[in-house]
Amino acid sequence: MLKKLQPPGWAEPRGYANGVLARGQLLFVGGQIGWNAQQAFDSDDFVAQTRQTLQNVLTVLQAGGAAPQHMVRMTWYVVDREEYLANQKALGGVYREVMGRHFPAMTCVQVAGLMEPRARVEIEVTAVVPD
Repeated sequence: MLKKLQPPGWAEPRGYANGVLARGQLLFVGGQIGWNAQQAFDSDDFVAQTRQTLQNVLTVLQAGGAAPQHMVRMTWYVVDREEYLANQKALGGVYREVMGRHFPAMTCVQVAGLMEPRARVEIEVTAVVPD
């Protein structure tokens, strides 16, 4: 069971939830990056890496019996804030293509770098699979 939390009087967020109340089995997806199943990068493009990263998250969710609608928290780590902001429209399209229209509580932060030098984005997720 998931319930989106929207405090009274707050503006409706776009592309994320302010909070999510959930009950069920916890599933934690470790940080995924934009490489393929063989741990090789097919592209250095930020949007392409984000698509692959989201696909990787989805694959791990499915391995645990979950789907995008079970995500309650998502954290994005990007190496270039300006690159993220300049690509928001494309990112929204890629997100909806892979995850649909389910928007969990999200955080996005710029980091100095990721462990894999070619990685432009890393995403971790917490999901709750209903009992």
